[in-house]
Amino acid sequence: MRDRFTISIQQLNPIMGDIAGNRAMAEAAIAAAGDVDLVAFTELFITGYPPEDLVLKRAFTERAMAEVRALAPLSVDGPAIAIGTPWLEDGLLTNAYVILIDGAVAGVRHKVDLPNYDVFDEKRVFAPGPMPGPVDIKGVRVGFPICEDIWAEEVVECLAETGAEILVVPNGSPFTRTKVERRMQVAVARVVESELPLVYVNQVGGQDELVFDGASFVLSADRALTTQLPAFRTASDVVVFQREADGWVPEAGERADLPADGEAEWAAAMLGLRDYVDKNRFPSVVIGLSGGIDSAICAALAVDALGAARVHCIMMPYRYTSNESLSDAAEIAECLGIRYDIVPIAPAVEGFGTLLGPIFDGLEPDVTEENIQSRVRGTALMAVSNKFGGMVVTTGNKSEVSVGYATLYGDMNGGFNPIKDLYKTEVFRLCHWRNAHKPYGALGPDGVVIPERIITKPPTAELRENQKDEDSLPPYETLDAILRRLIEDEASVADIVAEGYDGPTVRRVEHLLNIAEYKRRQAAPGVKISSKNFGRDRRYPITNRYRDA
Repeated sequence: MRDRFTISIQQLNPIMGDIAGNRAMAEAAIAAAGDVDLVAFTELFITGYPPEDLVLKRAFTERAMAEVRALAPLSVDGPAIAIGTPWLEDGLLTNAYVILIDGAVAGVRHKVDLPNYDVFDEKRVFAPGPMPGPVDIKGVRVGFPICEDIWAEEVVECLAETGAEILVVPNGSPFTRTKVERRMQVAVARVVESELPLVYVNQVGGQDELVFDGASFVLSADRALTTQLPAFRTASDVVVFQREADGWVPEAGERADLPADGEAEWAAAMLGLRDYVDKNRFPSVVIGLSGGIDSAICAALAVDALGAARVHCIMMPYRYTSNESLSDAAEIAECLGIRYDIVPIAPAVEGFGTLLGPIFDGLEPDVTEENIQSRVRGTALMAVSNKFGGMVVTTGNKSEVSVGYATLYGDMNGGFNPIKDLYKTEVFRLCHWRNAHKPYGALGPDGVVIPERIITKPPTAELRENQKDEDSLPPYETLDAILRRLIEDEASVADIVAEGYDGPTVRRVEHLLNIAEYKRRQAAPGVKISSKNFGRDRRYPITNRYRDA
């Protein structure tokens, strides 16, 4: 009976659909792991997670299975290999974890509990697997519950009852603000029930709206945290288990500090933007820099994610643009060291006035003329994008996205929005945080990157004389509090009013939220940070006469 067992846990960043590239990434990791007993990768590693309807293409799944089998020779004189892949067998497509030993497939374990809530939709494409037993790896019985399989007790209970000695949990668990604590609570509960040590292996990286934070960890059977890998970056570690009288005990490994709220949110937005740009092979990004806080934070995030040389900002002034905005935009461009151009839009705006003058004759200017300014700016940014290949970064915060305080085909133009799931008050908070901190992996400068005046001045779209956001909206502190209750909590208008908020204000915000659904359906994707983002989490009908007031 052996008394030592080693597992190399691989917290890596696979690219969706790059099956050959992900296999090469796995091969390099196996080679670098050295003399270990098992190399453990994450859920659906070979394809990337979540593959959504890609797995319904038979050729896609068969290619993934073939690439996994191609790894088998590495297990002949090397470690056992455990890797996630879709698996098609006897007409059933499953989310599987394949164990390769001595050059062959020694076991396939299938995900039992398929999540079908929030951002997950696995029941749509996968069949659930049978209750699993452990796999014998060099004399040690290892159980492999896959991600959601540990969020209830049945799968782990089955593994414990059938002789598992160590649990290795491959995951594709995306980041939200409270996810780290929830994962740990769930893992501890399974350890307490099973009395087995647990190795939690999570992927890292951005995939469309989702950001996977890694933060893999190891718990001993007595619930002690013995290894903690860092969040928001690739990492690996070798977990050494020693057999003692009561079972396998992990030795102390790396103990990285996990980021607190401000750093975690910034890191998620930064990583989500970086991977969206890089994985989709954009050379750079283009941002309309207005001198306001939203475009400022997006510029800072872009420089942190991509470096100043890949960020091009354009100020597009019109008659309502203040000198203060011009100087603020120039100052942030100087702080960040980015390319900065000024493109006045008066010729185009006035050209539309001439074009539409006969139709609009006798009518007073209104929001129509304001939207023309926004749409001219959006068209200019898209033209620069087309000419040079850079992706336009959209800069609307969650407060604006919620109530439709944005112009379709104007400032909503773009490919990706790093602050789409951040309310305006959160944007203010994160700007203060970034000026005091530089997160790990950021490519931007130290010190103040967003001038204080941009943070403190009253927000304005500057589409008419002396315009302020609060001319059209409640104060952001009030607006955001109401929106959180309506969106994240699905609270009723009556409940929110009972909490002390002004009734007409709540009803108006609820009305604006409902009628803006058609805009959100056409909006760019953006990083998910909260428990309920627009898009994958919240799916409301556009044609909808229901009102809660």
